[in-house]
Amino acid sequence: MTTTYIARPITPVTLKELRSADDAGREMVPVTDEEGGAPLRCCLRRSEPGERIALVSYAPLRRWAAETGADPGAYDEQGPVFIHAEECPGPDPDGHPFARAHRTVRRYSAEGRILGGELVDAVDDEAFRKAFDDPAVALVHVRAVEYGCFLYEVRRAPL
Repeated sequence: MTTTYIARPITPVTLKELRSADDAGREMVPVTDEEGGAPLRCCLRRSEPGERIALVSYAPLRRWAAETGADPGAYDEQGPVFIHAEECPGPDPDGHPFARAHRTVRRYSAEGRILGGELVDAVDDEAFRKAFDDPAVALVHVRAVEYGCFLYEVRRAPL
């Protein structure tokens, strides 16, 4: 059986919720991105100058745990993410977004506990294969090194 690793953006249902009130209970405040370059978690690309975006608080592990019944305990963290202020077409399904930089690949168990992480020079299938070599790994978060911000989630996807 072949396995591929797919970057998962924030889902459209969750985005709709975040545009009303984020995971910290705050209303979204849209702004026009004059410079561009913000890493958008809705479509997994960088913003273009002039796009309407918002910085919202997002709790990825909490939302995953609500789907699966896991209890991440103290690992339930929330942090800032950029999203489009309005619906967008979503990501390009090919490749790994935000890949050409140092990233942390953080591994989580089915119970929502951190199983470790690795600093990688680039995000690629090899980084995910290595992370998922441990059968206890249920999902992986790709995070920015500079601030530790969540970029996207990866799960096993059998073909």
